[in-house]
Amino acid sequence: MTWAPILLASPSPSLRLLVLRDLLKRPNTDKEVRELESIHEKDPLIQSFIALQEPDGSFREGVGGGSHLGKLRMTAQALMGLGYLGIDPEHPVVKRGAEYIFKQQEGSWGLPYGGTLLDGGLQSYTMVPIQTALPLLGLAASGYATDPRAEQAYEWLLNEQLTDGGWPSGIRAGKYVFPAGYRRLAHSKWGCRTNTTAALAAFSHHPKHRTSEAAKRALDLLLGHETRQSHTLGFEVARTIGIEPLRGGFTYYKRYDVAQILDLCWRIGATLEDARVEANVKFVKGLQGPYGLWDYPAHPEATRWVTFDLLRSLSRLDKKGDWISLEPRTSFQPYPKRPRRY
Repeated sequence: MTWAPILLASPSPSLRLLVLRDLLKRPNTDKEVRELESIHEKDPLIQSFIALQEPDGSFREGVGGGSHLGKLRMTAQALMGLGYLGIDPEHPVVKRGAEYIFKQQEGSWGLPYGGTLLDGGLQSYTMVPIQTALPLLGLAASGYATDPRAEQAYEWLLNEQLTDGGWPSGIRAGKYVFPAGYRRLAHSKWGCRTNTTAALAAFSHHPKHRTSEAAKRALDLLLGHETRQSHTLGFEVARTIGIEPLRGGFTYYKRYDVAQILDLCWRIGATLEDARVEANVKFVKGLQGPYGLWDYPAHPEATRWVTFDLLRSLSRLDKKGDWISLEPRTSFQPYPKRPRRY
């Protein structure tokens, strides 16, 4: 267990607390756990989020910027980070942020003029699932998944889910829009990987929806992507805690992060009996360094966080369960070659 002393030597009290609780299974009565609970709010990562909150509860752009994505999107991202870092949903900063998001809600969250929530040029879209999935993910990750107002948003997403289990790019002129090749969802005609990942991430934080058939079908489709790249491993963790900058609308989940997929697997209930899950685990273990860490070369300061996240996922994946895959195992091509006419 060479990773333990390295993770516990982290300057981040939030990380040390998470390691003690989630990996080493220390009880809340443990002396070291109680000590870290008393100081973990002083973590520079947490303070960097808190410093960005405006009087109305929203969050402004921080270091790295947000590509002018709008206050709603920045607030949702901040709540994702604060939730991941272990801040209580009753904390005043989290409560104000959540109330700001809820005030913009009308069941779902609409597409702002000019596409400020997403990428530019979306005025012609009448519906894009991610418009609701990302604000809902911020709320769910910070402890508000079962709030009645959040439940309305879950129902909206369920109503927009495709019959095959994915979520589309959106609707324009009354018709579904084909996703770009890099966002295609394996074995789905209209399914968009960005919108499906965002919706599924929100579902994964709900105590009931996370194990629903709707969530299982969406994860089954995402597992069909079968893309494994070492340079994207842990990207989502680094972005969630504020190390990677926040960018993108439709491109938000352009990167296929196996660490994120494994996190979704244990939350939703996919097991190692699924050959795709087993292949992802084998891929990840093959990248583990001699000291038990997974390097994150783009930002070495995220290495310990990526390691914690992967160790937690690996420890919580079940070997057997009631998970059943309905998707064939086929190679995925974002831009399939068209047959020649001659």
